[in-house]
Amino acid sequence: MDTFTSHLRKISPFAISGTITETVGMTAIAADFPVPNGATAEILRQDGTRIPAEVVGFRERASILFPYGNIQGICRGNRVFLKHTAPHLRVSTEMLGKMLNAQGEIISGEKSPETPFSAPQPLSPSAPALAQRVPYVRTPPPAYERPRITEPLSTGVRAIDALLTVGRGQRVGIFAGSGVGKSVLLGMLARYTEADVIVIGLIGERGREVNDFIQRELGEKGLRKSVLVVATSDEPAVMRVRAAQTATAVAEFFRDQGKNVLLLMDSLTRVAMAQRDIGLAAGETAVTRGYPPSVFSLLPPLVERAGRVSRGNITAMYTVLVEGDDENEIIADTVRGLLDGHIWLSRKIASRGQYPAIDILKSISRLMDDICDSPHREAARKLRRMLALWTEHEDLISIGAYRAGTNPELDRVISLREKVLAFLRQDVAEACDLESAREALLKLTESGQWPVVSGQ
Repeated sequence: MDTFTSHLRKISPFAISGTITETVGMTAIAADFPVPNGATAEILRQDGTRIPAEVVGFRERASILFPYGNIQGICRGNRVFLKHTAPHLRVSTEMLGKMLNAQGEIISGEKSPETPFSAPQPLSPSAPALAQRVPYVRTPPPAYERPRITEPLSTGVRAIDALLTVGRGQRVGIFAGSGVGKSVLLGMLARYTEADVIVIGLIGERGREVNDFIQRELGEKGLRKSVLVVATSDEPAVMRVRAAQTATAVAEFFRDQGKNVLLLMDSLTRVAMAQRDIGLAAGETAVTRGYPPSVFSLLPPLVERAGRVSRGNITAMYTVLVEGDDENEIIADTVRGLLDGHIWLSRKIASRGQYPAIDILKSISRLMDDICDSPHREAARKLRRMLALWTEHEDLISIGAYRAGTNPELDRVISLREKVLAFLRQDVAEACDLESAREALLKLTESGQWPVVSGQ
């Protein structure tokens, strides 16, 4: 039947088709192919094989296609056929515990008796059918349909729950340079966060790191309630952007079933870089540090799709890879203005062996005041004040120029320094719920717990 359908599609007089006239870089130009932007197509090569592609723009009367695979073998005169004008994603609750590619196809998740859980296997013939369909790209919910976020979410990470409390339906950015513990923090969030479903988008990752994340960071318990969407760095740019849309669409599917969904996307920077490649290939002009306008048009609708609605919520955490640890790097600066909070991971803190390496003073949760009680907020302010005082006088203290008794408040901070660091430090295997983090914070900052400095 598949062979018959394939031949029928080739000869159907009603199929919309065009002709390849040239290739430019990673794109193919098709003449006489009047299809909408975003449509998917197939390029028929000389040897009879087909390459999936997506329409990413137009130039005069020609359509610009970005192939999903290698363009080698495409030559002038090859036919191109329309596949879908508005492609949809197949979804089902059977996706839980599975790994998907950028197009939403299950690529692993079957476990053989001889193979440990951690090694994803090829699908068996009895792979689950995904019966429902949803669009890859949906319009974000209108602002007037979004309820206020009033309920805190326990992430299992003490520093976040105590000092950067996140609400159900909040969107947070995790900003970090390379090698600062970003993936480890994501793994802790995936294992310990109180969520019904976790959707993880690994976009632009090295292939080796995908299995490492599953085995080392996620674990069997985390995988059972997770859906992974993967597009590695060697895949075409259009697939990396599609993977971000697929992960968001999967999260929306579970949210519409009334679930509390956690969406972890690593990383939003690589999505922006992929869109930059697509935009430049389509002929856009780079306007801001090498990025074309389509990058800044893509990001807001993508992150706005997350959040709380009347049926359920998507709590989204997007990692942002900061080039050169520059806080004002263009993508980092843009994303920071789109989200409801940001967590900054510091290389300086990581170099001291403190993990998670969260710089509390540079991080903020914009909803913390709305979802935490008064004692919790006051205790968080006290600890921030302690960290700020230490940072302000750290150079004097380190060279021995500060004399005890000069500043009683600073003396208290110095005496509590090790306790504060122990509070902020958390082992990967250590879980901590929201209430425990709150109680520990209150105990640490109680005035009665502060030692009395002689001479006061």
